[in-house]
Amino acid sequence: MTQHLYILTGGSRGMGLAMAHQLLKPGNTLISLARSTSAPLSTAVPQGATLEQWSVDLAQPAQAAQRLREWLATQPACRYASATLINNAGVIPRIAPLSACASPQDMAELSNALRVGLEAPMLLTAAFLGATEGWAAPPHSVARRVLNISSGLGRRAMASQSGYCAAKAGMDHFTRCLALDEAAKPHGAKVCSLAPGVIDTDMQIQLRGANPADFPDVQNFAALKTGGMLTSPDAAAARVLAWLQRTDFGANPVADVREA
Repeated sequence: MTQHLYILTGGSRGMGLAMAHQLLKPGNTLISLARSTSAPLSTAVPQGATLEQWSVDLAQPAQAAQRLREWLATQPACRYASATLINNAGVIPRIAPLSACASPQDMAELSNALRVGLEAPMLLTAAFLGATEGWAAPPHSVARRVLNISSGLGRRAMASQSGYCAAKAGMDHFTRCLALDEAAKPHGAKVCSLAPGVIDTDMQIQLRGANPADFPDVQNFAALKTGGMLTSPDAAAARVLAWLQRTDFGANPVADVREA
């Protein structure tokens, strides 16, 4: 049976967990990278699918990237018809103006958010593409894709969210640069930074629960919930994975699932 390799970060909760469940199909090998493993995910592996859950701290991205590169080096290219990296993990630091985030704890949270949300995707992508570059050439011709899960907040500024917005904006722009790199190669990877829409996750709970004095948009996020405008993690995951399978994936390196 032809195998398809998926490497997913943040696969233990929210939309990441939903994607992990949907990727566990016969013929797929899933490597899930997260701080904690998911017991329900381990019991949901059908016959013909393979799951590995790595407990890694993406705030230490160099270590995670090195582990990925070393693991990929052990894999024979002929095993897979495709190889896909999905950079999904992200965290929100303290919701407040940047000037209010000057304590050691706040600065540590901000650094953590930037490492997980931007540095880790860049280093993991470098490791993934570097280790699999030889896979893409004949006779194997493994199709390679990088899907970065972005956000509308990477494209629209929001008060009290400079850390998260900066990480997602950086993700968008590094994906644009990466697309240029890969387009110049005879067997380059297809890459896309995709905004998944507004999803009913713990991150939304954080935003709705923020102090209104610190976060002017708190009522807007509350209205998304009360107005029934949040997509479930399962539905959002299905839309994202459907985008990943599009024949024109990567034609636009920065995209939104709400686009036609």
